[in-house]
Amino acid sequence: MKATAAAIEGVWLIEPEVFGDARGFFFESYNRRAFRAATGVDAEFVQDNHSRSSRGVLRGLHYQVRQPQGKLVRALHGAIFDVAVDLRKRSPSFGKWVGVELSAESKRQAYIPPGFAHGFLVISEHAEVLYKTTDYYAPEHERTLRWDDPAIGIAWPLEGLRGEPSLSEKDRRGVALSAAEAFA
Repeated sequence: MKATAAAIEGVWLIEPEVFGDARGFFFESYNRRAFRAATGVDAEFVQDNHSRSSRGVLRGLHYQVRQPQGKLVRALHGAIFDVAVDLRKRSPSFGKWVGVELSAESKRQAYIPPGFAHGFLVISEHAEVLYKTTDYYAPEHERTLRWDDPAIGIAWPLEGLRGEPSLSEKDRRGVALSAAEAFA
C-alpha cells in the first residue's frame, strides 16, 4: 500500500498493491496494520456504506457535528470526483477543500478524517461507491454544507453535464460555510 498525504493535513490518498494476471486481479482493499503503518492513523471502522448513482449525481457535502466520521472511500464501479472540506475551526486549512478522482480502474481510495464535510460527483455513466466509517450514522447530528458555496470555491468537474448536478432535497438545503456548524 502506498499512502500520499493530500494538500490538507489528515487527508490521504491510498493506492493498494494490485496483483494481476490473465485471470483477473487481487488486492487488499483494507488492512488495518498496513493502513496504520502507511498513514499513522489507527482508525477503527464500524460501518460500511454502499451507493449507486448515475452521471451527474452529487452527494454531499455531509458531516456529523456529534459522532463525526472518518471515511475511507473507494469506487467499486465507475468514477467519482471525491471532495473533503476542512471544518476544523482551529485548522490553518479551515474552509479549504481537496478533491481527487477515484475510480474502479485505478483502485485508489481517499481517507477523510473526522472534522471534514465529504461529498462526491459521479463522472462516469454510473458509479458504485463503498466507504467505511469510523462512527455510526446519526441522522440527528448530520449536517449538509452547500456544494457550490463560493466561499469554498470547489472546482467540480461539471463539463458535459446538462445543467446543474442532480441533488437530493437534503443536499439542496445545504448551508454556506459562514452558517455551518463547525468543529472546535
